[in-house]
Amino acid sequence: MKPRVMTLVVFTAFSGLIAAPVDVDPFLALISIFALAVGAGAAGALNMAFDADIDATMKRTQKRPVPRGAVTPADAYGLGVVASILAVLTMALAANYLAAGLLAFSIFFYAVIYTMILKRSTPQNIVIGGAAGAFPPMIGWVIATGEISLDAVILFMIIFLWTPPHSWALALYKSGDYQAANVPMMPVAKGAKSTRLQILLYSIVLVIFAGAPVLTGLGGIAYAATSLGGGALFLLLAIRIFNSRAGEAGSAEDGALYAVRAGDKAARDLFAYSIGYLTFLFTALIAEHAFGMYWALPGLGA
Repeated sequence: MKPRVMTLVVFTAFSGLIAAPVDVDPFLALISIFALAVGAGAAGALNMAFDADIDATMKRTQKRPVPRGAVTPADAYGLGVVASILAVLTMALAANYLAAGLLAFSIFFYAVIYTMILKRSTPQNIVIGGAAGAFPPMIGWVIATGEISLDAVILFMIIFLWTPPHSWALALYKSGDYQAANVPMMPVAKGAKSTRLQILLYSIVLVIFAGAPVLTGLGGIAYAATSLGGGALFLLLAIRIFNSRAGEAGSAEDGALYAVRAGDKAARDLFAYSIGYLTFLFTALIAEHAFGMYWALPGLGA
């Protein structure tokens, strides 16, 4: 079920729940987050069932349960469908119908729109499909408040804008793997140079937009400092990729996630750092709202 993805889903959803200006019953909050984690696992199971052929071809995914034969595609489909239903029903009972509806839509969007349609048909697959991974903090917010507010949309957009540079950095130094599997990721379809430019452009927009929580009062001084410092390093790494030759010597032979040629080191470094960057941002929100560390910037805070 993709444990790394589930961890990120749970963490960002928890951040949205904690940052929301409403107190939630701890037990119901725990059950709701658990339902979200099950939903993420269900979507991952459906993805791996449909992508069994791709995962068997790509070196970095060959050890997943379906391609290595530990689980059959039919069993993965069955598990995914049953877990999806249970997750949505649990969310509806523990939280509210809006949170359950968003969870159902995010599972459908990832498993059907992204996995079955976009992934194999367009280099914009991860841009559009990335919306599925951006829903968790919004769902966390809705679990607490029962409504979608501007701050919830902002949290959604931060992850939505983060996804392309994060995913394309990986695709740059694993382009040979994607090419062998006939997946039209940006470096395969448009070339490394175009991908490096788009990574830089998306990174600029992301780093600027990441300051939005400060303007609405959702983020305080700690978040502002994290956004500024973390964003500066993100931009430096994006510029480094733009000035590099990352992705221009792709090979389908390297399977390990962090195995990389010297020319692709800039891409590997941004990919690794981008995970930390997102973690830092949402950790700052948790620290401010859960541990009394919120100090608003003069004239901006609530």
